[in-house]
Amino acid sequence: MVTLRMLSERCGVSVAAVSKALNGRQGISPEKAELVRRTARELGYYPNAAAKTLKTHRSMNIGILYQNVMANEYFSAILEGIRDTAVEYGYDITFLSNGLGEQGYYEHAMRRQCDGVIIVQPGYSEAEMAEALKLAESDLPVVAIDQIYRNRSSVTGDNLGGLEEVVSYLYGLGHRRLAFIHGEMGDVTRQRLAGFYRACRARDIQVPDEYVIEGKYQNPDVAAMATRQLLQCRELPSCILYSDDTACLGGIGELSRQGLRVPEDISCFGYDGSHIAFLVRPTLATHDQNCHGIGEQAVRELISAIEDAKCFVPRNITVTGSVHPGGSVKDLTKS
Repeated sequence: MVTLRMLSERCGVSVAAVSKALNGRQGISPEKAELVRRTARELGYYPNAAAKTLKTHRSMNIGILYQNVMANEYFSAILEGIRDTAVEYGYDITFLSNGLGEQGYYEHAMRRQCDGVIIVQPGYSEAEMAEALKLAESDLPVVAIDQIYRNRSSVTGDNLGGLEEVVSYLYGLGHRRLAFIHGEMGDVTRQRLAGFYRACRARDIQVPDEYVIEGKYQNPDVAAMATRQLLQCRELPSCILYSDDTACLGGIGELSRQGLRVPEDISCFGYDGSHIAFLVRPTLATHDQNCHGIGEQAVRELISAIEDAKCFVPRNITVTGSVHPGGSVKDLTKS
């Protein structure tokens, strides 16, 4: 059986350092910590969960609050990042639901003996939001993704900066007539709209009111209807920005039905950086949100809140993404 001492000797660090690396604590350099974790995987090291629970009074179990009302690649990639990082630090994950009679999110988390909870998606009904708030205000360590709760850490994509980056990219390609079909109103959408308008104003791009239309996230049919509405404008936009890649595909389909070519007649820009963006033709120009990184940061933050509670201070973490050029945007500077 592989022991901590064996890992210590193999990696050339102390037993205490090995323990810190495997438990995600401070006091060991990132390079050494990664060496220890990689060596542990290679040698097949498995911690004694029962002994660890008795010693630390922790279950090594993280609750994930995720209401599957919007199944899509964005959340799938976040959950993948959560899973990979939880496994790396020796934690199991449990999905929470309030569909258990009178039991709510907090009660479910306590019944499953969760050390802490990551709120990924609480749902949209008033009851679900109330249950999520109750959980966030409880004594359990909680980290939220794409949402803000008082005195709780949050991890979000850079929605404000992301849209600013997108507009800057399109401006560099000569686009001056930009339309935006955004998702339902909420914190994320408000940040994206602010980034869009800020970037346009900084470049003296005028945005007619009819160029900005509310759609729905991950809904190609609604995106198609909004695109059809844009085509009624007296002057067509040179590029349409969409709330996500799925919506973008819905818009491209509608443009094709109306006899317009992408990007020859009009350009389209997605969001999220989903795999499908690179499989279709033309490939989608999109903004990769680094969803895996969002999930990873959420787990690291929650483990810090669990294992270093006396020193932990909640904070808001922004994970930056990047623009991925694609065939759906025309370079007007070469026209």
